[in-house]
Amino acid sequence: MAFRGGALTRDRRGPGATPDAGDVRLAAGGDHAAFERLYHGHVARIHSLARRMVGAEEADEATQDVFVRAWEKLGTFRGEAAFGTWLHRLAINVLLGRRVTGSRRRDRFQEGEGIVQQLPSRGATPELYVDFEAAMERLPDGAREVFVLHDVEGFKHHEVAQMLGVTTGTTKAQLHRARMVLRRYIER
Repeated sequence: MAFRGGALTRDRRGPGATPDAGDVRLAAGGDHAAFERLYHGHVARIHSLARRMVGAEEADEATQDVFVRAWEKLGTFRGEAAFGTWLHRLAINVLLGRRVTGSRRRDRFQEGEGIVQQLPSRGATPELYVDFEAAMERLPDGAREVFVLHDVEGFKHHEVAQMLGVTTGTTKAQLHRARMVLRRYIER
């Protein structure tokens, strides 16, 4: 249902259709212009996720990896969820896969590292955002991934554990450590 011309009308796209549906269909058939529209519609959100998960230094390359994989896998998109939801899940898988393939250096927990309990509010100063970004960069990769997936993306501990291939206890310990490191860094 939608308002058109002041009247409530039925959406003619059909059930399950999304604003991206036409471009997804065209892009799956090889239409580069349609894929470019999808890219421009979603790149900011995917880059933001990549920055949080792999850090600013690798975010551009990681974002590119996500969209290359999306192009390759577009034929598997079944439309059961919105394209943005599918792309977000694909992005998480690609970003987590970067650690498995060893494409980035993995420094496991080092003595004294941990996290903060909440992100800066929208009314926060630019300096606080810079401090928070710098603090996120200091986290070990595993703790950063758990923090982003749990506290930022909203996944439950058991879901994060399954994604990362670790126990729920490990995710809880990593999240606690990440919050402590962030808290100490920001409070200094």
